Parts: sequence; structure tokens; C-alpha cells
Amino acid sequence: MWFVSKKPPPIRSLVGEGMVVRGELRFVEGLRIDGEIDGDVIATGEGRSILVISEKARVTGKVMASHVIINGEVHGPIQSDELLELQPRARITGDIRYETLEMHPGAVVDGELRSLKSTDKPALKLAASNDA
Repeated sequence: MWFVSKKPPPIRSLVGEGMVVRGELRFVEGLRIDGEIDGDVIATGEGRSILVISEKARVTGKVMASHVIINGEVHGPIQSDELLELQPRARITGDIRYETLEMHPGAVVDGELRSLKSTDKPALKLAASNDA
């Protein structure tokens, strides 16, 4: 075998279409969201995790998991420790931190994209005042 592929964790939880959750949502292994979340969505526990936000879903809050697939709407910061997949109908408003990014044509991001590998901080340059 030339390469070893990591098998994704199973998706064991579902927020169904038409369902609205208010407050922080924590999960282990895998979660699929087809409904609406008004609060943070955070993978917990040891090991890998996968989060799928479908084209019908809307999340308002922070999103954190190792593998994140988005085809819906997210208003808030996103952190993906392994792979972030932005599908064609993804609509993101917020800053994104990722290890590896896969962005399909049609996905829209209104925020800063920054690799977790990047240790450089953006340089801040101030213009000198000419008030003499």
C-alpha cells in the first residue's frame, strides 16, 4: 500500500431539519447539522471528530472540530484542526483557522483565512502624522 488513509469517525448525532437548538452544543466523533444552532458547536474528547453543516443548516456561533465540512451558513469563527471543506453553497461570516483547506467554487467567506501553521502575525504599520 502506497499511502494510509485515515478513516473518518462515525457520525452518531444529528440536528434535524426544522430543529432549533439554542446554547452550546458539544459532541464527540461525528455530528451532522441540518437545522439551526444559535450557540457554539464544539467537538470534545480525545481523537478525531467530524462536523457536517449541510446546505439547509445555519450556525450562529463558534465552530470547532478536526474535520469540518460546510455547505450551509455559519456566522462566527471556525477552527478546523485537520481539514476544512467549504462546499459550493457555503456562506461564512467570520474568521477561519485551518490546517488544510479545500474550497469549492461558489463558496463565500467574509472574514480572514489563516493557516494554523502560520505563526506570523500580520504587521501593523502606522502612518506618521503630518500635524506640524
